[in-house]
Amino acid sequence: MSQERTSSTPSQQTSPQEPVVMPQAPTLEKSLISMMTLDPTNIISHCISEGITEEFFYIPAHRILWNIFRVRYEHNQPIDIASIAQALSDAGKLEAIGGNAGLADIFSVAGSTALFEAHFATIKEKYLRRCMIMAGNKMHELANSAETEIDQLLDSAEQEVMDIRKFSLPSTQWSLKKDIQAAISNMEKMMHKHDEVLGLATGYPELDKKTNGLKSGELFVIAARPSMGKTSFLLNIVEHLVLKVKKPVLIFSCEMPSVQLVERLLYAKSGVSRSHLIKEGGKLKTNELVKIKEAITAYQNSSLIIDDTAAISISELRAKARRVLKEHPDTCAIGVDYLQLMRSHTKQAQNSREREIAEISAGLKGLAKELSIPIIVLAQLNRGPENRTGKAKGLPMMSDLRESGAIEQDADMIGLLYRDAYYASDDEERDQVGANATLVLAKNRNGPTGDIPLTFEAELMRFTPRVAQNQEGG
Repeated sequence: MSQERTSSTPSQQTSPQEPVVMPQAPTLEKSLISMMTLDPTNIISHCISEGITEEFFYIPAHRILWNIFRVRYEHNQPIDIASIAQALSDAGKLEAIGGNAGLADIFSVAGSTALFEAHFATIKEKYLRRCMIMAGNKMHELANSAETEIDQLLDSAEQEVMDIRKFSLPSTQWSLKKDIQAAISNMEKMMHKHDEVLGLATGYPELDKKTNGLKSGELFVIAARPSMGKTSFLLNIVEHLVLKVKKPVLIFSCEMPSVQLVERLLYAKSGVSRSHLIKEGGKLKTNELVKIKEAITAYQNSSLIIDDTAAISISELRAKARRVLKEHPDTCAIGVDYLQLMRSHTKQAQNSREREIAEISAGLKGLAKELSIPIIVLAQLNRGPENRTGKAKGLPMMSDLRESGAIEQDADMIGLLYRDAYYASDDEERDQVGANATLVLAKNRNGPTGDIPLTFEAELMRFTPRVAQNQEGG
């Protein structure tokens, strides 16, 4: 008996030469197409709203009919048997669906639309199964290709699965009533809670006043020339979020090792500078030691996550961010230091740095929308500020963003950071401007622009709010 079972095993396996039968439901497809002729307004509009394409149907004839039905529906043209027969004939596709007899058969299959939901669900399931098979085949092919970078391969696989997952989820019906209620709630907050913001507070009241806080899906670009303190400004916002708001924050540091970021955070929080620590050594005062210990304890109890992968690709960053959000769903923001140190490994990006930056910028904005989370990304400016003269010397502009105007297009907010002393022509002017710094809010998609006065404490690498002289209200 055992020998019989052993010898019969190979014959039960699928032969490599046998064609694989894909998941399908031809009869139900035919019924669904027939239902469209009974009630085009409801049935076809429902299918369109679900994002149905011709691939949803496995039978070629059903794909042809779906395309014709969809086009005629969108152009408000009748979907009767005579009109469809003529349209198919004009396109040279009448015989592909079995001629007039085949068309008449399809029009007569369904007697009502009562079983639409049930048939639609089954056809959708078969389609998703085909998608999974095709995605697996695609990944198999890419995995065997030496030309495909591994991080690009992993991102592609993850994206394929996510696309299938999105289509599998039930569609959500847009509700004007729900949106009006949410808008009323936001308006009431603004009317009765003047000191609160709708989004995440950054710790800089004037910035929060103009932006109404960092909001889900927004891309906030902070750009500056080297040595202006853009990393410090990002870390100051991060400190507020993880220690005051008490929510996890994810930082991608492409330039600086994670330990250096942590040191900066501890110096800024404790108020004890690095130079003071080196100078005093073991002679620190008791209150200074207490402040350092308090800063250490505060960050040990926080949910700060740092990834210091150098030259990280947009696909790798996207994959890591998704994993972190899955493990820490309450993560409130992502910081990236900085955009021009990132990479994109697509073929188009290899031939053009501008194209590469555009892909990275669009990728970050897409990720912010996908994860419903604000992303703060640092960016480098070109030498434009240095080349200006007179009162405009050192003044940054959006056109100074290096290598791509796509950053300006993708960003919801752009802050241009500069310090007056950096461009002072002599010691007297340097003493006059002191530690003055400014964040020029040059773009704000949902609010006013303008200058945010700041003070830069270089020893602690901390920006604090400053009241500008002769500052006008509003």
